[in-house]
Amino acid sequence: MPGVIVVLVLLLIPIGEAIYYSMTNWNGISSTWIGPSTYVRLFENPIFWRVAENNGLLLLSVPVAIVIPLMIAAMLHEHVWGWRFFRSVIFLPTAISWVVIGMVAVRIFSPTGPINSLLGLIGLRYLQTDFLGHQSTALLAVSLTFIWSMVGTNTIIFLTGMSTLDPSIFEAARLDGATRVGMFRMITVPLLKRYFQFSFVITIVTAFTALFSLIFIMTGGGPGYGTTTIEFFVYQQAFDIGQFGTGAMLGVVLFVGLFVVSMVQMRLMRSDD
Repeated sequence: MPGVIVVLVLLLIPIGEAIYYSMTNWNGISSTWIGPSTYVRLFENPIFWRVAENNGLLLLSVPVAIVIPLMIAAMLHEHVWGWRFFRSVIFLPTAISWVVIGMVAVRIFSPTGPINSLLGLIGLRYLQTDFLGHQSTALLAVSLTFIWSMVGTNTIIFLTGMSTLDPSIFEAARLDGATRVGMFRMITVPLLKRYFQFSFVITIVTAFTALFSLIFIMTGGGPGYGTTTIEFFVYQQAFDIGQFGTGAMLGVVLFVGLFVVSMVQMRLMRSDD
């Protein structure tokens, strides 16, 4: 019963209030009931779909944020020269706050930053630009920063999985003439199925719910709505404009999306090997 009360007070009641206020015109003090038509108007709003498109484009970076750490983990697992040092360096981003990462990224992608300087040194001055000042490149800069920030976490996940694999399986494969590439493709990757599932869900949840600080520091959601995600849109509607009802509605939409992802995760984790 104490556990039920805690869940009720801290989770279910706030979620229920968010659903209620999502169907009202709420300014943070008083609310006027409107009804489910608020969701109809939201889905008819082109800005919402522009923001949702940004989330969809960010999802394209998820496979990259998984494959790169997988390759790094495979090399570290083979104990290449200096693997202890590189393991520490690669894991370092996980110990840095999103704010610090964002501040560093702003300088890297600035017109006078190292990327533009490098382009000038190799004779590609025509590619120099203010990466964070154009919609066509700002989201790409955020995606690259997100991928870099996830490398440490996902590398540790895959290293943990590789450490649980039975060495006798690989020894038997070597005796049968299998190459390292063949063993990685036919043995390591299939046996890491559950770790892929976990990494996939963690990366998606991070892309949907943990990039507020990064976007706030790097672009402020701009230029225009070029880097505004649903998570950041909640903040803009509720605290910039004062439309707390719309903010609550966007929060409900985000909650439903993440709930679906969590259910898929649970289903996958229950699946047989």
